[in-house]
Amino acid sequence: MSINAVLFDLDGTLVDTNDLIIASFEHTLASYGYNDFTKEDILSFIGPPLDETFRTIDHEQAEDMVATYREHNIAHHDSLIKEYEGVLETVRTLYEQQYKLAIVTTKRERTAHMGLKAAGLAPYFETVVTWNDVKNTKPDPEPLNLAMEKLGVSPRETAMVGDSHYDIVGAKNAGTQAVGVAWSIKGADHLQSYEPDVMLNHMPELLDWLGVNVR
Repeated sequence: MSINAVLFDLDGTLVDTNDLIIASFEHTLASYGYNDFTKEDILSFIGPPLDETFRTIDHEQAEDMVATYREHNIAHHDSLIKEYEGVLETVRTLYEQQYKLAIVTTKRERTAHMGLKAAGLAPYFETVVTWNDVKNTKPDPEPLNLAMEKLGVSPRETAMVGDSHYDIVGAKNAGTQAVGVAWSIKGADHLQSYEPDVMLNHMPELLDWLGVNVR
């Protein structure tokens, strides 16, 4: 295996936005009179694009619900997101070792860049593929293929790192290595059931798996 490009999911992988996402869903659902959803129900909404999720709840008001969610999410963004231990150091090391790096996320462009900036990761990702850039989101291979095209790499030299089965299945559909992270909010066992090529317990383990020599 010779990997020289790494694609990363953003939410739940590089940046801990779980509290922010849950709070934004709770606010939106309550605003439209949907008070019966449990936290476990909300966890099932994490991964797909917002419009897809809200259409399953209320097709007629889905567009307005997305707008309400985004307003709350942006207003509380910087106060609710947290860092995952070892992420910044790992990404910086890959960048310094001249790995080609990209973000592949179902987030919209504005909030994706907000998250990267708040986490101090923006300088390391020139290539960011968001919901706005594709017709089909993960697990469709389109966003991964677009990222690889921008980076000028092939699937056989690329790994996709993510916390959701959408990332693992998307990687398999695109022909890249699939790397899961055990801090997935849905649990490591759930993610392992989709058979990633490797499961990371901590982000710095990615360096070991890639064979990066850290001095």
